[in-house]
Amino acid sequence: MYLCNLSILHRVNRSSFQRIVLIVLVYELFQQSKSVWKSLHRAQYYRMFMIRRATARSSAPHLSSALIACALAVAIFCGGRLLAIYLEERTIHTTAPRDFFIKNQGLAFERAAARSPDILLLYGSSELIDPIPNRASDFFSREPTGFEVCPVGKAGTTSLIILQKLGALGSELRGRKIAISLSASSFLVPTLKPEFYDGNFSLPAASGTLFGNALDSSLKTDIAKRMLQFPDTLGKDGLLQLAASCLASGRPLDRIILMAMWPLGKLQNTILDLQDHFEALIYILGGGKPVPDWLRPVHPHKVHVRKAPDGDDQQTESFDTIRPARDAAFRARITAASEWTDLELLFRTLAELKAEPLILSMPIDAYAARGVSPSAREVYYERMRELAQRYDFPVIEFEQHDADPAFLIAHREHPTPRGWMVYNRALDDFFRKTKWRIPKTTSN
Repeated sequence: MYLCNLSILHRVNRSSFQRIVLIVLVYELFQQSKSVWKSLHRAQYYRMFMIRRATARSSAPHLSSALIACALAVAIFCGGRLLAIYLEERTIHTTAPRDFFIKNQGLAFERAAARSPDILLLYGSSELIDPIPNRASDFFSREPTGFEVCPVGKAGTTSLIILQKLGALGSELRGRKIAISLSASSFLVPTLKPEFYDGNFSLPAASGTLFGNALDSSLKTDIAKRMLQFPDTLGKDGLLQLAASCLASGRPLDRIILMAMWPLGKLQNTILDLQDHFEALIYILGGGKPVPDWLRPVHPHKVHVRKAPDGDDQQTESFDTIRPARDAAFRARITAASEWTDLELLFRTLAELKAEPLILSMPIDAYAARGVSPSAREVYYERMRELAQRYDFPVIEFEQHDADPAFLIAHREHPTPRGWMVYNRALDDFFRKTKWRIPKTTSN
């Protein structure tokens, strides 16, 4: 009986022990699985955390690299610009007498010439690049009287083009003497030819005028209205076209738009200025190149004195034959010319810049004066004098050389070698005299 009870107790204790062991094993397995889950979850979290930290760390070098690249680019641009300005001013006495594309289309060399006290800026048209003996740029190139002449202009240059260049130069011209050569033929046509304006248009000059601070808004508005009459040229730069439209309209909303786009205009001026200086730098470092043939007048200029054919005596007689119909047509052409509007805008620009200009008005060509009476031709000279006197600008018209083939080359309206010497005397007297007076020119 005792043995039986002992065996039963042993089975009970054994089953209880197994149950306890099973419970302990299950509990331990549960704890282990729980710890494994926690460890896996912790590992995944840290893995994600490390990835995020690694991403943050990897983005920092890219940002710093971008900042370094931007700083390096700015340093290169600024350094290149300073180097270009330095070389422009160092070489200006060499480049000033030359006529080349970059000087006519940009502003860098004009600005360097304006800063030089012994260089006179001379603006004009095709007469400045016609290689005729005694032209001002060649005559003064060795500074025979202590200064040089820097010609700026090419065929088809008119007052509207010149005023944009001057407006872009701005304060550089304050108190500076400059000379402007005007062609009488520009005042004998009703409107400026679009191809002439487009061929001489300079984006740095136009943008510098409208987005600059040298001129007041009233003058800019009048300039913008004239520029809008050449839509094909303005269409090449949308920002400039929008600015001109806003200035010309005068509406309050357009003024707000203009104010909003003003920083973009300043940025464009900065970019164009950098481009201009880098082109000048390349030109200087490259030793300079001759002016392209297409900038020269079409006809060669080996012979500067026009020889009369057999029937020229009859043609010469026709110059003295006055025809009333031609007188009336000539007066009408003078009155209707749009160049007078542009010339007054040019004079207003000179007055606001406080520059000291000399206006050189070429006489009427003999071919244009054929059959026209002196009294009719006097209309041109009187109107030129009246406009110059309104702004208190000195003007030389060379009226005594009107229809004089010894002064102007026939059909080209360019001074002959003798005519250039008269020009040179006027330029020399103007530049060297502190208180300027109009020199007396003679016909001999």
